[in-house]
Amino acid sequence: MLATLPNLSLDGGGPWQEAVVASHAMDLYLGCGPPLPLSYCPSPPPDPWNLERPRFCLLSKEEGTSFGFHLQHKLGRAGHEVCRVEPGTSAHRQGLRAGDQILAVNNSVVEHEDYAVVVRHIRASGPRVLLTVLARHVYDVARAQQGNDAHLCPVLGSGVRPRLCHVVKDEGGFGFSVTHGAQGPFWLVLSAGGAADRAGVPPGARLLEVNGVSVEKFTHNQLSKKLWQSGKQVTLLVAGPEVEEQCHQLGMPLAAPLAEGWALPAKPRCLHLEKGPKGFGFLLREEKDTDGRLGQFLREVDPGLPAEKAGMRAGDRLVAVAGESVEALGHEETVSRIREQGSQVSLIVVDPEADRFFRMVRLSPLLFLEVTEAAASPEATNLTSPGETQNQPVEHKAGSPGLPGSCQCFLYPGPGGGYGFRLSCAARGPCLFISQVTPGGSAARAGLQMGDMVLEVNGYPVGGDSDPERLRQLAEAEPPLCLTLAARSQEGLDAWIPPGSGEDWALASDLL
Repeated sequence: MLATLPNLSLDGGGPWQEAVVASHAMDLYLGCGPPLPLSYCPSPPPDPWNLERPRFCLLSKEEGTSFGFHLQHKLGRAGHEVCRVEPGTSAHRQGLRAGDQILAVNNSVVEHEDYAVVVRHIRASGPRVLLTVLARHVYDVARAQQGNDAHLCPVLGSGVRPRLCHVVKDEGGFGFSVTHGAQGPFWLVLSAGGAADRAGVPPGARLLEVNGVSVEKFTHNQLSKKLWQSGKQVTLLVAGPEVEEQCHQLGMPLAAPLAEGWALPAKPRCLHLEKGPKGFGFLLREEKDTDGRLGQFLREVDPGLPAEKAGMRAGDRLVAVAGESVEALGHEETVSRIREQGSQVSLIVVDPEADRFFRMVRLSPLLFLEVTEAAASPEATNLTSPGETQNQPVEHKAGSPGLPGSCQCFLYPGPGGGYGFRLSCAARGPCLFISQVTPGGSAARAGLQMGDMVLEVNGYPVGGDSDPERLRQLAEAEPPLCLTLAARSQEGLDAWIPPGSGEDWALASDLL
């Protein structure tokens, strides 16, 4: 159990802000919401309650709700663990269980990723997410037999994924016919060189969705009516024979969050802004769209200023800041995320047409970022402007000569005055550790990670009874803040954890 000692919250509100860590393990809540009839299973469907092998849980949620499970990461234990599932929710109905370890989110393997990366992938998935999970006892046995570096997660091969294809009718129609019985599943027969062929629909593809609606249980008449109502263009979710066969072998559902986009009519845009003498040059407002849903919209884009030069247009809706989804955040928190980036910021936006399209197909636009745009995200670039080092100095790491294997981080307050991390104490054992890192903040840019062990703060060794008072005094210290961190390794982590205290290391997390 974590001690109720004064802990240091450095995520805003001044360089040092006191908080008290709860005396029980808090967990990451991914909420609850009614299920949506949009899951596809190969025939015969895999048994979701077979806990002896990886399982696939396709979860869905409505606007403003969440998926129905709690996720927790514990220091000293590998994996990302589901600690509670809410009864009657999508997670419960899809067979997710407490103790399940998350191996992959959609087609991204996360079993060896940081906890924050797992959260980022789930948030970015939008209203539907496919989780690959393994029961805790099976996970522990596999790790013991194969080692911590082994990959336990089955994934689709390169380029073998369902396709989301936008088909525009020409003089030959949509360019496909449907093979069918009384009702689905349906397979498509293409006209060579026709509209569907040009839109990337593979020959012999199985039809899964039309305009975001599952047609797996439609009758032929219902499908014909749905296609007729689409007018001159339609968006199809399809799976070619190779994809269908591989998913069948893996027991994996043909899920929409796995899809790659082909000939889509709209896409998200990644804007990279560098603040000028007059600021970024745009206004962020919380408004309702035409369907009455709240969002963060970009307005009053000033001509000639950085926002317009980066390609921002009035009416764009903000989807992510520094690669982190902000769709579930309120206005003040979204503004804080932007300010935390300092003089350079990366925003992902959609225009009204793209917004309507991705809401129709019920998929997050973040799933369809161009590879080049994803590579240019803040995870791969330095957000600190060399020309503004007087206001926002560059953080850096260096080896510490006095402590073999350790390293030092020098941090400067961000625009909001905070360093962007939270420091917590364990009840037993001489240890301070990083329990939270704010994405895009000073600590994140310096490379701090949740779980890093702190050996010294501004040259003072930690681990004694005088730690709380000494750390309070650092509130008046001049920047930079210097942290000496233990070597980041599983062996080093195990050495810091007192025997029998594994449960003491459950970390608090944000509510998603």
